[in-house]
Order: sequence, then structure tokens, then C-alpha cells
Amino acid sequence: MRIISGACRGRKLVQIQGKDIRPTSDRVREALFNILGPDIRRKRVLDMFAGTGALGLEALSRGAQSAVFVDAARSACNVIKRNIELCRMADQAQIICYDLVKAPLPEFHHPFDLIFMDPPYNKGYPRQVLGKPGFSELLAPGAIIIVEQSAKESLNNPVNSLDKYLEKKYSRTTLTFLRKSATDDKDAYDYPKTENCHLPGFL
Repeated sequence: MRIISGACRGRKLVQIQGKDIRPTSDRVREALFNILGPDIRRKRVLDMFAGTGALGLEALSRGAQSAVFVDAARSACNVIKRNIELCRMADQAQIICYDLVKAPLPEFHHPFDLIFMDPPYNKGYPRQVLGKPGFSELLAPGAIIIVEQSAKESLNNPVNSLDKYLEKKYSRTTLTFLRKSATDDKDAYDYPKTENCHLPGFL
């Protein structure tokens, strides 16, 4: 696992050991950030179910202003700390070891422009967390939420006044892009709806 682009391009990251660990593949991560493009710059990022921290660190490498990493596992938080140190981004990063599923949402110092959510597959965690009281308060005007799930899962009826505006499928993985509904967020981006996209040769 490595940082794909930006200031830390090519930097290898420490991985979490365990048969149930499923980090976002480099190819899906690259596709995700190609969709986001240069708009990642100066964004405040929240990486939920952060695992190794690869998504938040990729964002920082590409010019995001700051990133907060949240994971329930102490082992994951320790790995995130090591990866932040490897990327020399301690001044832009914060780690919160916290269970997003079993507890209310933690309090943050500011809203976020970009939220990554990459929980364990097939457990229903995205809908649980998205539906928690106060989730919409985490969102800055025009904020984007990107949820990674199994291709067998879907977020066809998002909660908390969120709209799904884009969905991409990559073999066994689905990326769902959400934002506040237009009635709740006058600054929401006007992204076109597109068909599912498949990476040729990606298994």
C-alpha cells in the first residue's frame, strides 16, 4: 500500500495485520481521487473507519488542509500514527480512537468539506452512522461524503437529508457519493448523475 500522488507520492504505508482487514485497494483509491480532482486542495477531511489512514493521508498528500482520523481499534490508531509520521504530516492530522457505531458522534472543532467512510463490509454501518443525530452538523457547505461498500450493498435511500448523486462500481466495491439535499444546502455542488463505471481488468 502506498500514497499514489502528491507531496508523498510513492510513500509506502504500514498495514494492519489480520485476515478480516480489507484496506481500500490502490486502484479504487486512485479512481476515487481522480473523480475528486483538484478540488481536494485546502479541504478539511474526516476519515471515518480510517483503518491505516490511507484515504485521509492521500487527501493530505494532494493538498487537503487537514484530516481527522477516527477508528475504534487501538491497533488501527497506532498504525495511523505511524503512517502520519512516515508522511511527516503530524501538524495537519488528528487521531481519535472512538467507536462510531456504538457511541454517539464525537464532537469536532469544525465541520468538514470531505468525509470518507470505509467501514467493514456487509454490516450496515454506513446507514447507522449517517443516520445518527448531529451528522448533518458535521458537513460544511458543499460537503461531500464518500462511502465505500461491498458491491452487494447499496445506499438507495440515504438518511439525514442526504442525496446520492453519484455511484461507481469497481468489481466487488461500490463507491457512493452523497451530499446534503439541495433544499438543505444551497451551496451544494451540481454534479451530473452518471452510470456505473467499471475498471477494465480489475478483479
